[in-house]
Amino acid sequence: MILSIIIVNYNVKFFLEQCINSIKTGSKGLKIEIIIVDNNSTDGSVNMIKNEFPKCIVIENKKNVGFSKANNQGIRKSKGKYVLLLNPDTIIEEDTLSKCISFMEKNSEAGSLGVKMIDGNGKFLPESKRSFPSPMVAFYKIFGLSTIFPKSKKFGTYHLKFLDEEEIHEVDVLSGAFLFIRKEVLNKIGLLDEDFFMYGEDIDISYRIQKSGFKNYYFPKTKIIHYKGESTKKSSINYVFIFYKAMIIFANKHFHKKNAFIFSLLINIAIYFRALLSIGKRILNDLSIAIIDTLLIYFGIFYFKIYWEKFSLEIVGEQKILPDEFMSITIPICTIIWILCIYIQKGYEKPFTSKKLIKGATLGSIVILIVYALLPETYRNSRILILFGSIWSIISLSTYRKVFEFIGVKNFKKSKKRIGIISNRDEFIEIKKLISKKIKISFVKHINIKKSSQSKNSYISKIEEVIKNHEINEIIFCSKNIAFNDIINQMDFLKKYNISIKIASNKSTFVLGSDSKKSKGEIIY
Repeated sequence: MILSIIIVNYNVKFFLEQCINSIKTGSKGLKIEIIIVDNNSTDGSVNMIKNEFPKCIVIENKKNVGFSKANNQGIRKSKGKYVLLLNPDTIIEEDTLSKCISFMEKNSEAGSLGVKMIDGNGKFLPESKRSFPSPMVAFYKIFGLSTIFPKSKKFGTYHLKFLDEEEIHEVDVLSGAFLFIRKEVLNKIGLLDEDFFMYGEDIDISYRIQKSGFKNYYFPKTKIIHYKGESTKKSSINYVFIFYKAMIIFANKHFHKKNAFIFSLLINIAIYFRALLSIGKRILNDLSIAIIDTLLIYFGIFYFKIYWEKFSLEIVGEQKILPDEFMSITIPICTIIWILCIYIQKGYEKPFTSKKLIKGATLGSIVILIVYALLPETYRNSRILILFGSIWSIISLSTYRKVFEFIGVKNFKKSKKRIGIISNRDEFIEIKKLISKKIKISFVKHINIKKSSQSKNSYISKIEEVIKNHEINEIIFCSKNIAFNDIINQMDFLKKYNISIKIASNKSTFVLGSDSKKSKGEIIY
């Protein structure tokens, strides 16, 4: 047995199916075993494996035991010369396994190997190669210096962005999403540390591999797709706490007491610093439009009040001077009612649309006018200003939304799906039928799969031409007719167009992809 592939699964059935299919096409001629450790999934993953892939070895846990412990269960059961720890939300190329085995066979000093990883839209994932998080490296990363100076050998050390991502390098840390390890190394250093429930275990084992005298290699001569890469989770507060707590475990285990204390102090500062930033960013994102609406309503009425007081004598034959409480109490209360009613009518859900806003502002106006009519005469300062406020709220807020939508401001323009499907004719019909049941499609274009006589460059040019001519914003590859090597290489090329890329299963029963770094990485049609 040359290779044991261990996949820890938890409620990602569709990703897992796609992953195993890629392994099947990439393991022809190789003696391998696939061990699936399921952490008590409730999405039917285990039944899917047993029905679709009966040769896979399945370990069913009665609870979620964590990533490290589940991998160790698989390692103990493995029989291969090499062990590959592989995430279920990955797709490998047809030659990934053979190239990795060949490299390890030729380089006896290699204890482990990681490959170039791209996300679901073809963009390079920097966690493919990393250095150890020493106190200074951690400091540069935590406080954003590594982001400001990514190519700096001093500040950009964590993700090693100064190293060519297309060249083989000896590195400190490899990703646990694809960790190809020599079994004899595991026998020497031990298995994954189960103190790391999730995150950090790859840093720990990479460190122990180096300490044992072996080397860790970044090997970009083959690529994989990793849908839920580290970059997709960074905005999650939960991720910040779990990841940085894992770093403290690593520091206490491997650093000298003084360094461990400094590192732990930095990490604890980082946890709350990043958490506050994350919360602040989320609040700002959620409330920014409501704040703009509030200011627009209030100051619109404020300036109309000045105009009304100045010209009311000419207009209605009576000088109208409103009490100070009108702007300090009445209008703030009315503004809050308008904003709350817009919120209730889902006017602050993205994309921001005028239709929901008008409903909310109209509801708010009705509530205000009813309440206003019930007040004693002495408290009814100016019906005309309240009426103006209602009209102003609807017109001003809907107008600027329409303007933002017209000029294409993010979150204001509802994206229309213009899809290109790369497949043969029969698969095109099936996939189109599948996605039409789930979403509204503005335009669908069939792109024939590459002919054997067609050169790679001319075929890519053809796809580019379709994207430009038809303003395509989403490409779907059919994995039944196209090799994963070709899909991944074309994704790598098409990333410059910043379009959404998805892959249909080989049975055309579902489509997977990731629309953005902020998404969960799972789009299923």
